[in-house]
Amino acid sequence: MTGRLFQGIILQMKDVTNRIIGVLDSTGSVIACTELTLIGSEREEAAVEMGFTNDFVTHGGYIYQTITTKSARFEYAVFVEGDDAQAKTICSMAVIALSSVRALYDEKHDKATFIKNIILDNILPGDIYIKSKELHFGADVPRVVFLIKHADKIDSAAIDVISSLFPDKQRDFVINISETDIVLIKEVKSNIDLKDLMKMAKNIEDTLNTELLIKTTIGIGTVVHTLKDIVTSFKEAQLAIEVGQVFETEKSIISFENLGVGRLIYQLPTTLCEMFLSEVFRKGSINALDQETLFTIQKFFENNLNVSETSRKLFVHRNTLVYRLEKIKKITGLDLREFDHAIIFKVALMVRKYLNSRDIKV
Repeated sequence: MTGRLFQGIILQMKDVTNRIIGVLDSTGSVIACTELTLIGSEREEAAVEMGFTNDFVTHGGYIYQTITTKSARFEYAVFVEGDDAQAKTICSMAVIALSSVRALYDEKHDKATFIKNIILDNILPGDIYIKSKELHFGADVPRVVFLIKHADKIDSAAIDVISSLFPDKQRDFVINISETDIVLIKEVKSNIDLKDLMKMAKNIEDTLNTELLIKTTIGIGTVVHTLKDIVTSFKEAQLAIEVGQVFETEKSIISFENLGVGRLIYQLPTTLCEMFLSEVFRKGSINALDQETLFTIQKFFENNLNVSETSRKLFVHRNTLVYRLEKIKKITGLDLREFDHAIIFKVALMVRKYLNSRDIKV
């Protein structure tokens, strides 16, 4: 990566000077050069000399100077054709430019690693503030985590696509945390609306699907205001996907804030859920409901327990729907036209779905 980084800069210098300019690493290998045929060649003797000084070194018709880095040891050096005053000037200017670029690259890389360590709980909370100061990292700004999950192995191009959607590399970070998961840590306004976060997620989903034919599930955590709480937003995004795969199977974008009672059920012990179902229904009664009846119940809930509206949406006579509801009452003992009974039945269906996702048959 560093070679490509240096190459892009010195090729721009080629247009303003007639000298050969290049970069070699600590082994003496040329990793970037305005003369492309020299890339990959070896200059071991020059590298050995550079290891003993930070001053100019003249060798074989070229002048050399080390590129400044955080490390005290010699890592890279610039070389320029010639050993005259102009060559020294060009070399010094190239060192300044490449040192600045390298420092920015290292800082960006360090920030991404720092963020990754936070969301994976690989750094102590007390060290987060200290490290953020070292990296000039805004510690107390609002951020939110998007978890982009793919059923199969995600191509590395997906990271580039998402990065292109959020080009501010100092505020937004796209990190690959596994073969199937990519995390976006997005800096946002403190008063950002959930609708705006959903739009961002939808844009990511559509772009990946259009450009790479990748179908994803995206979980959105809550907005947090400190660096140490990014891990909380990340875990919320994870939970949003897990709960959504049980209760919101038709959705590909799930927000933690919209999980509702599903989040509560998902975190209950399965034994408690089984006990609840056995108390609500007579044994085997819920299994006595056929698919048509369950579909009727779903539509009845979707239309806020309104008999007339539900019958219209189902294209059945109102009396037919009333007959079905009476049948449900006879089988289960719950009258869905009564609000309290409807709540119990709705929760029971969700509990049953949760237990089925755990391969527990009820």
